[in-house]
Amino acid sequence: MTEPDRNHWVCAGPRWTRSGPALVWRHPVRGERVSPLDGDRPLAFTTGSRRGCVGVRRGARHTPCPTGAEVGDAAVSAQCPECARLDRSYSVAADTRTDDPRPYDVYLAWFGPELIKVGITAAEREGVRLLEQAALSYALLGRGPLMAARRAEAVLGTALGVPDRFPYAAKRAARETPPPPEERAAQLAGLHGRARALPGLPESLTIAEFAPVHHDSAFRLDRVRPLDGVLRLTADRAVAGRIDAVAGPDVHLTATDGRALLLDARHLAGRRLAAAPPGTVTTAPVTAPEREPEGPDALF
Repeated sequence: MTEPDRNHWVCAGPRWTRSGPALVWRHPVRGERVSPLDGDRPLAFTTGSRRGCVGVRRGARHTPCPTGAEVGDAAVSAQCPECARLDRSYSVAADTRTDDPRPYDVYLAWFGPELIKVGITAAEREGVRLLEQAALSYALLGRGPLMAARRAEAVLGTALGVPDRFPYAAKRAARETPPPPEERAAQLAGLHGRARALPGLPESLTIAEFAPVHHDSAFRLDRVRPLDGVLRLTADRAVAGRIDAVAGPDVHLTATDGRALLLDARHLAGRRLAAAPPGTVTTAPVTAPEREPEGPDALF
């Protein structure tokens, strides 16, 4: 952590709970606080001159980056290579934590037509993972021990060709004109039925009855407009507008000039943001939605 950051709140990125989306802030002395990302709330800030590594967070414990490393503007994860390696050294997602005794849910998540994925999440999170991923609808397939959930995920991937991720740009495009919940539920129901009939599902996985969940209200999908552009955060730039909707890490904004812009709140992590004065206009670079990168960082 650099000396100037020792006396300031630094943004740690977005976080979803059952109460809704928020930005997380960390202070080396005062700890952590959150700012809700409510719909229709004004949002105006400047990015500061530097983006630093956010360190490692496991459960309620946060370990700052020991070197105060700088992170590139385009990085989705605001971690230096050393902190990223430490984070993944004991991680369910990286398959380096196989001794987790908690029950896990296997889910089918709907992001758009032909965009249904399989995944797992700790049952105690009660579906928050699906909010984080910006799934418009989902249904649980079953619940069981971690390795049983992993096995079920693999069986679905192999037998039914269900992937575990998609390019994020495809999800954003599908979000603008989604079919009604009933149509999404029908697509999920068909796959759910095929999945339940598969041989090879672990016996320790308790299969769930089909019960779709839709996030139209949580994401305020009726407020999502076709995008005029995607914000690219760089040093000493400003963003100003009004929050229309939030889906996963994506904040849909109406800028002060009326443009429909998208802010990926993951790119706020590691920045010492400052409130912008009234009358501020957006000076952060804006690119066309179709220019979204298709490399590993674009997958979610």
